[in-house]
Amino acid sequence: MAMAMVRAAGLQTALRGGSRSAAPLKRSFSSSAGHNDAREADKWEKITYLGIAACTILTFVNLSKPHPHYEPPPPYPYLHIRNKEFPWGPDGLFERKHDH
Repeated sequence: MAMAMVRAAGLQTALRGGSRSAAPLKRSFSSSAGHNDAREADKWEKITYLGIAACTILTFVNLSKPHPHYEPPPPYPYLHIRNKEFPWGPDGLFERKHDH
């Protein structure tokens, strides 16, 4: 299988005009377009610090706004139904003990 692939690649090279002896053209990427990498790094560092400052300011503004305080719900009697005594006594384990 591998030999067939090598022969096919050799055949394609021969059909295209033989082996290429000239060096391939150099690819130009966007990073090689003449930009200074240090300048780019400084730009993104400044953007990062501005973003941190903006988020901090927005956090303080949002936390300083008044927010609603809700009243606690009334003590509904059906929330504390106990049909069986607890092993530690009539009160809950973490409730304040009543004088009996």
